[in-house]
Amino acid sequence: MSVLRFEVTGMTCGGCAGRATRALAGVEGVAEANVNLASRMATVNTDQPATALQAALKTAGYPAAESRIRLEIDGMSCASCVGRVEKALNAVPGVIEARVNLTAQSAEIRALSGSVTADTLAQTVTQAGYPATPIDGDTGPDTTERQAQEARALRRDTLIAGALTLPVFLGVMGGHLIPAIHHWIMGTFGQTAWWAIQFVLTSAVLIGPGRRFYRIGLPLLAKGTPDMNSLVALGTLAAWGYSTIALFAPSLLPANARDVYFEAAAVIVTLILLGRWLEARAKGRTGAAIRHLLDLRPDTARVERDGTTQEIAATDLQKGDVLHIRPGERIPTDGVVLTGRSFVEESMVTGEPAPVEKSDGAQVIGGTVNGAGALRVRAEAVGADTVLSRIVALVEQAQGAKLPIQALADRVVLWFVPAVLVIATLTVLTWLLFGPGLTHALVAGVSVLIIACPCAMGLATPVSIMVGTGRAAELGVLFRKGEALQRLEDVGVFAFDKTGTLTEGRPALTRAEALPGFDAETVLALAASAEQGSEHPIARALLQAAGSVDPAEELQAIPGHGLRARVSGRDVLVGNARLMAQEGLDLSPLFTTLNEMEQAAQTPVLVAIDGQLAGAFAVADRVKPGARQAVAALREAGVQVAMISGDARAVAQAIARDLGIDHVEAEVLPEGKVEAVRHLRDRFGAVAFVGDGINDAPALAEAEVGLAIGTGTDVAIESADVVLSSGAVAGAVNALHVSRRVMRNIRQNLVWAFGYNVALIPVAAGVLYPLTGLLLSPMLAAGAMALSSVFVLTNALRLRQLDHALAEERPPVAPVQQEATA
Repeated sequence: MSVLRFEVTGMTCGGCAGRATRALAGVEGVAEANVNLASRMATVNTDQPATALQAALKTAGYPAAESRIRLEIDGMSCASCVGRVEKALNAVPGVIEARVNLTAQSAEIRALSGSVTADTLAQTVTQAGYPATPIDGDTGPDTTERQAQEARALRRDTLIAGALTLPVFLGVMGGHLIPAIHHWIMGTFGQTAWWAIQFVLTSAVLIGPGRRFYRIGLPLLAKGTPDMNSLVALGTLAAWGYSTIALFAPSLLPANARDVYFEAAAVIVTLILLGRWLEARAKGRTGAAIRHLLDLRPDTARVERDGTTQEIAATDLQKGDVLHIRPGERIPTDGVVLTGRSFVEESMVTGEPAPVEKSDGAQVIGGTVNGAGALRVRAEAVGADTVLSRIVALVEQAQGAKLPIQALADRVVLWFVPAVLVIATLTVLTWLLFGPGLTHALVAGVSVLIIACPCAMGLATPVSIMVGTGRAAELGVLFRKGEALQRLEDVGVFAFDKTGTLTEGRPALTRAEALPGFDAETVLALAASAEQGSEHPIARALLQAAGSVDPAEELQAIPGHGLRARVSGRDVLVGNARLMAQEGLDLSPLFTTLNEMEQAAQTPVLVAIDGQLAGAFAVADRVKPGARQAVAALREAGVQVAMISGDARAVAQAIARDLGIDHVEAEVLPEGKVEAVRHLRDRFGAVAFVGDGINDAPALAEAEVGLAIGTGTDVAIESADVVLSSGAVAGAVNALHVSRRVMRNIRQNLVWAFGYNVALIPVAAGVLYPLTGLLLSPMLAAGAMALSSVFVLTNALRLRQLDHALAEERPPVAPVQQEATA
């Protein structure tokens, strides 16, 4: 048993502490439990995993606090390494879950807060054979530099190994192909001297560039936990050792088996180093998206300090600083525009293609590019609190995820290396008993060890996740939870909240009709002038559409109907049809128009000027640009589309008809959205729900995949699996597109990785020899193994070419005015 101390939340009194204590004590395997209200710490003597304690406290209503610890790990080379590190971490008391990313060479651990330190976890991994160091949560790992250093070291070792191996390879293989070379070597050096030269050069390869395999692989083999390095070490040492005996103690071998395979050992090490160098270069490109996002942050900023404008390091910015942004510069941090007007290019953060106008009071995002105007901005968020930093954190979290599809590969890899050792041993024994002799047994055994590397299996899933989620972030789709990548592929229906998601969330003028003798633009200007003192949403819609207004006099509100005012010497009456009828005005010229507005779920606003009916305007919550195209694209992709709304059924159905949505859940109260999601699940299967408001949070959590509009509330975003940072509906289509492409890429990688090993291990063991007389050379096995991992990485890198499945549109300037004028 071990003693765990960890933090408990939600307690307010001694009774809470007592209930939490009883909950912990009731867990099977807990010998003693005590919860201290003052320190909010629990002390538990148990042999149970942290998950059991966590579940008990959650059920009792006092959740255990969690901490997130990240480690940087060296020396991992294949999926078996990942499994070994995860097993070591999960065995540490207090750890809830550990996820190791082979591509990023890092681990993310969820633990009961206060139960274990980062240094303890790093020491545990180091003792398992993989040096580890904690990652500062604020700065993160310097993955780019580490990958560059790894690539440089592998390049150096590959070139050295190649230079030492080339004479051996050319002499041996050239002698086989061109007899004259063989005769020249024998006549110049003699067989013993030539074998001695091979011994010296090959030993230099193994001791120098190749020592990494023995430094890692042999200790793990001694511990009974072999990895890919162990396979390479065994294979090359077997070839080198056999050859060394043939050179220095030939009497120990049968006369017909006295031959050397130094070239095989040297070429194997060189080819595997070459493969790892190519892997390192490819891995360096998998994190390009995060590096691109980090590069968006400028190094310096100009701020107002002590009455002057100073240039300081961007890292020294403080909340409340006033920044000066010149035309064409990147904005250093998030803030609010104090003065100035400009257009800001935000596509690199939001995925929105067109520049966004910014003026007094507008929000700006750090890392975006200012246009032609100068801005004066007050810093509202700095450091890890900025939008860009949160995006990077979300992408890193998603890239470290382990998808359900990876479970099969993990189970196979857990037993793979031990199984390969068994197969290699059986291969050698079989050849000794039934084959031509010791030489064939050695060749077949070494080939099995070398070709069976599980590197490709380990890389198949994480490298695709890294590239795919990184590219998705550049498209404005942020996967908060990597598992959503797989779940999103299988959804049967996309359910959208209406207000603020499919629509703008605010009334806008959508139609203008002027009767003969009146001009629509003039009527709109007079109506807006009369409404300028009102706070009603319809009044704001008229004012926004009209732009400029004139002063209004003799303003008289008519409750429930409208208002009367005098504008520019003219009597203006604005209100509903009932008000106009009460004034004795003939509505028959507008009967058709009013009926059409009612069918379209629009609110009619009638205007009379100087006692004559002048026209009608329709006000409605405008559908977002691109919403129709997004719905059509989802239906073409084979998924159902539904809308969930609290509006009256007639209004909801009118908007659904306009968008091409067949399934409508209308008049749904906020608490009823969860039930609506369940109803859709019963009809169509897995549900993806897209929403933006506080009342959408339960539905986002209930759905198999929750997609939050990035311009929505923090509560909605925290409840979602995916964030559409641009706020456009098209982001949902892009998310589905990314999910399907990434999952297809992962399956391609897994099929290749598994198929490669299933097909070539028997070939390496010599199954074709009785039929064809061919035996796979260990050198060819090494080349095939290296190319397997390179193929997986190259295939995953194709995801960098992912583009928008549906381009996100921006509304045209003043669209209502154009309609009204027409």
